[in-house]
Amino acid sequence: MTENAHIETVLFDQPGRHNTEQTLSVAKRRADELGIDTVLVATTRGTTGVQAARLFQGYKVVVVTHCTGFREPNIQELEQENREAIEAAGATILTCQHAFGGVSRAVRKKWGTYELDEIVAQTLRIFGQGTKVCVEIALMAADAGWVTVGEPCISIGGTGWGADTALVLKPANVQQFFDLEVQEILAKPRFSE
Repeated sequence: MTENAHIETVLFDQPGRHNTEQTLSVAKRRADELGIDTVLVATTRGTTGVQAARLFQGYKVVVVTHCTGFREPNIQELEQENREAIEAAGATILTCQHAFGGVSRAVRKKWGTYELDEIVAQTLRIFGQGTKVCVEIALMAADAGWVTVGEPCISIGGTGWGADTALVLKPANVQQFFDLEVQEILAKPRFSE
């Protein structure tokens, strides 16, 4: 990529799952242009994960889910049928604690006060929920060893269900958060919900 490269950013009028197909398409096109072979995608029940795993077959695809117990104790939201489809398409599934959650979320729920990691998450949300998700799953994947720290990848997230945000970024481990580098915004909503 040259110093003065022209990068197109898709801006959606509204956030949400209706942007999924176009977000994935934009991300795929840019991954091909840059020769990036690692793609991260957030999914809850697995629908977006299946779409991405199929579209990006042949790439290193890491589908990042909510941790078990995120909505209620002992419940994993990723549906078994989608898990099987994601794995059949050759993608890896990462289920772990959210980088901007954990004990701090417990403090907020119990005492109604925010801790540092949730303040960082709220700050990233000024760029949209999907931007926060893209950064968070990159941190989670780096900590799990599923992406190479400092090597560009595509990270795809969304607002609620589906995908409406895609970034080119260099991941970092959570303990090195400020080394994470967002290089390009490929798609995002213009407005929040």
